[in-house]
Parts: sequence; structure tokens; C-alpha cells
Amino acid sequence: MDADVRQVADGTYLVHGGHTNWVILTEGDAVTLVDTGYPGDRRALLASLARVGAAPEAVTAVLITHAHNDHLGSAEYLSAAHGTPVHLHEAEVPHARGDFLQQVSVPTVLRNSWRPGALPWIAHVVRSGGTARHPVTAPRAFPGPGALDLPGRPVPVHTPGHTDGHCAYHLPDAGVVVSGDALVTGHALARTGGPQLLPGMFHHDRARTLASLAVLERLDADVLLPGHGPVHRGPVADAARRARERALRGG
Repeated sequence: MDADVRQVADGTYLVHGGHTNWVILTEGDAVTLVDTGYPGDRRALLASLARVGAAPEAVTAVLITHAHNDHLGSAEYLSAAHGTPVHLHEAEVPHARGDFLQQVSVPTVLRNSWRPGALPWIAHVVRSGGTARHPVTAPRAFPGPGALDLPGRPVPVHTPGHTDGHCAYHLPDAGVVVSGDALVTGHALARTGGPQLLPGMFHHDRARTLASLAVLERLDADVLLPGHGPVHRGPVADAARRARERALRGG
């Protein structure tokens, strides 16, 4: 799969991988990588770095929104091969280490195989290594509150629900929010596009996911980079409200 790299702001790139997105933030020769796609996306991940003129060893840190295989896929590879630190919210560190799993179960997925698009998506998950465990040996919690001293100056924003330690990243200088799976704009199992929550089976605690939309509403940004789906332009606060209204209607 070729890397589909879209520049959305200065030094900010959204990459569409195999059903999952990741984000590249550049500052000179240095890079922050937010999420890494499926394990099977590794070739595309490395190609996307090359597309923005960066080598894997230029990645200063990997930031993970949450420790599901379609976001964590190559984090341990980068850590082992290049010594790249992998940072998450403190509540997500044991999840990334493999101490427990807050992810939809295979039986639940199979019970939902009647959904339009489910069978091709399930096949892709299996081919991409999405059913295997790829823990990170030494994940790190953020060193403290506020902006991280990394390219892009991302500010972690705790948005629990999808997992206990799910974290979005606010880029105040760029007016961007990297929302992970707290707020998306599409998915293989979604009936339509636009700002929305993922189908309920994917959330560890859907009520907390819904409540976390209020956190995203308070962020001053007009570009949303979701974990699934295309970039959304317009106030992120409006996108979060639209997703809440849709969820409350049963969408």
C-alpha cells in the first residue's frame, strides 16, 4: 500500500493508512509521529516519513492516542530499532505494555459481521496483524502537564472512554486537534461520513466516550485529524457537538 500523505498545515501531515490514520509533525529535521497504524502498515508508515523528507531515526518520539493494534502497530518496532521513546497517557501505559486489553473481542466482531462492509474490513484486520498482540516494552507516561517539548508542541488532552487512557493531541499554534478514536469522520462500518463516534462495540465505555466530546468542544481549533476518516475543516467544537447529537439520535 502506498502512503497517502496530505499536508493540512505547516509541518502537519495526515496519513491515511489501511483503514487507520497517523499524523506526522515536522520541525526542521525532527519529527513527532502520532500513532503508527496497523503492524501491516509498516511499509506505508516508513514511506510516509520518506515523503516528508524524514528518516525513521529522525522521529523524536511516538505519541499514541490509545493502545489498540491499529494505532500501536509499529511503535515497538521504532523503539527497538531506533530507540524512539513511546509516550501515552499514564492510564494507557499498562495497556500498551500488554498488562490488560480494552478492545472489542473477536466474538463480538463476528456477531456484527452482518453489517455492510464488515467482512472486507475483518479480512483487512486479519491481514494487517490486527488480531495479534504487539505490546510496547517500555512505554512512557507524559513527563508533565501542558505542551510537550517535541516538534509541533502537542498538548495531550485526556479523552477517556474508547479506552481509559485515550488521549487526543491539541496543536494550538496550528489550530489542529488530533482526535484518535474519540471523534472520527468515517469508518468501514459507519453508515455515513462526517463527525461521529465509532460504532458502540468499539468503545470500552461508550458513556465516557460521549462525555469526552465536551472536552474536545473546549479546544480552539478548526482542523480535525481523526483516527479514521478524512480531515474535517471547521470548528472542532461544532464537530464534537454534531457527533454528540448524532450519537444521541442513535447514529
